[in-house]
Amino acid sequence: MTGADVLLLALGAVAVGAGALVVATRHLVRAGLWLVVCLGALAGDYLVLTAELVAWVQVLIYVGAVVVLLLFAVMLTRAPIGPSDDLDRPGWAAALVGAGSGLGLAVLLIDAFRWSRVDLPAAGTAERLGEQLFRSWVLPFEVLSVLLLAALVGAIVLSRPDIGRRSTDTSAAQPADEGRRP
Repeated sequence: MTGADVLLLALGAVAVGAGALVVATRHLVRAGLWLVVCLGALAGDYLVLTAELVAWVQVLIYVGAVVVLLLFAVMLTRAPIGPSDDLDRPGWAAALVGAGSGLGLAVLLIDAFRWSRVDLPAAGTAERLGEQLFRSWVLPFEVLSVLLLAALVGAIVLSRPDIGRRSTDTSAAQPADEGRRP
């Protein structure tokens, strides 16, 4: 076992542990911060696997954008930041489903590869990846950006009670000095 293997396993253990804390914590903001740790560990795994571009995309897109959007949505909608009683549910059903899914995936991978070595394709370049990304995947990225923008605008509208409400009192809408004459 090489040093890269040990580092890959350690970062994987950090990612799994942080992922478990994301779903186990009762604090919404702390769950978002544990998500940052989990996604950062995944970016570290990509770096160990010499996929630098994918690692930086992971950091920029997921850690930098999605988690910040999540935290802003929590702040804008005035969600409870402290512990929440409605999140304290029995977790045995979720643990059972998670364990069953993990075991099923492990059996599937072991059955598919039978501990054999897989020959890797030739390493790609950032130029080829960018060419493929901007020719074939431009429309999904644009649709996703519009969707995230709509979600942010919706969060702002939901957090502001004065938007969309008509004023019934017309005297409150007029400035106080309008009736005075100099």
